Amino acid sequence: MSMRARIGVGMFVMAALAMAVPCAVAQDWPQWRGPSRDGSVTGFTIPDSWPTGLNEQWSVEVGFGYASPILIGDHVYMFTRQGDDEVMMALDAGSGETLWRTSYPASFDMVAATRNHGPGPKSTPAYADGRLFTLGISGIVTAFDAETGGQLWQRPAGPVEPLYHTGQSPYVDGDQMILHVGGQDAGALTAFDVATGEERWRWDGDGPAYGSPIVVEIEGVRQVVTFTQENFVGVSADTGQLLWRRPYTTPSTTTSQTPHLYEGDVIESGRGNGITRFRVVREGNAWTTEEVWHVDEVSLHMTNGVVVDGVLFGLSHLNSGQYFGLDLNTGDVLWTSAPRQADNAAILNVGNTILSLEDDAELLVLPHSRTAFDPVRRYEVADSSTWTLPTIAGNRLFIKDVETLRLWTVE
Repeated sequence: MSMRARIGVGMFVMAALAMAVPCAVAQDWPQWRGPSRDGSVTGFTIPDSWPTGLNEQWSVEVGFGYASPILIGDHVYMFTRQGDDEVMMALDAGSGETLWRTSYPASFDMVAATRNHGPGPKSTPAYADGRLFTLGISGIVTAFDAETGGQLWQRPAGPVEPLYHTGQSPYVDGDQMILHVGGQDAGALTAFDVATGEERWRWDGDGPAYGSPIVVEIEGVRQVVTFTQENFVGVSADTGQLLWRRPYTTPSTTTSQTPHLYEGDVIESGRGNGITRFRVVREGNAWTTEEVWHVDEVSLHMTNGVVVDGVLFGLSHLNSGQYFGLDLNTGDVLWTSAPRQADNAAILNVGNTILSLEDDAELLVLPHSRTAFDPVRRYEVADSSTWTLPTIAGNRLFIKDVETLRLWTVE
């Protein structure tokens, strides 16, 4: 081969590798709110200038529900409802082609207050070590083989469903998977063995809420931090022992928030209760909590915020949907947007940018700011309501509306 030919081949290979980089280094998205369960995206390529439009690569009807897409390598996993069945399916991330589909019967009767929400499921699966874990709308807990779709084990729903059915998402902690199952007076925060589905421990001191738990280390002890029906609690991740409890209720019966941990303190929010930063204190075997600050000017209900450089960015349900920036060190509200922005927003932190998918299928691109709400782009990305958190990697945005999954790319 001539020198010129070798140079030409080398340049072609380098160019091909450069084009492959966004997908090659794109992070997996194995659970609710991403790898760290905080809405932070590290594997997305921010364009120097956001284009006037996004490119739709494919669109596939996958079924009803609000579970986020799970992305592992070149597979996208979706948990949905089709008829009277709950369905777990794998799709090829590049083409949208269905690779496998597994279902089980899951008929149930919705209470009147939830009919506008539809029959779910609302829980995002969790992936770990080749297994997928789901929580069905009526409380059925299932593990699947991620390669084949085979059902590994299943636990039936408890005798009492939560009032508004289920909404929290599983958390895999080593060789156990943690969920709060059942309804008020008949539920338990439970750790299941990932391989067998057997109970490792359970805490039944209160019924479940709809927000998802986190597992963090506080005062040297790894613990499950989560909302319950009437409390905010910390439970030992190893034994299920209750460590601390704060009474917590909201005007909407229960909260749907995922807690934040900021500089060792917990950020607490729920509809009508503002936002609180509190500290968990341990003295020997005694645990207490101490309030650092509280603010009522903004609050969170269905929307989960993201934390960037000490600022919580969110959409308050107050004033019919109002974006805000809140200094987590001081509790000062730095700015608020005009009211009536949206009923809900699925918010992600991407590099130096906030992406907010509103429930009316509009995707907002916002710069991080301590001073103002100033969107730089708005994109229409679906044909129906978008209550589901997007999954973002490389230059790809996987967006689920009521029944359809789409792949958009940013050039």
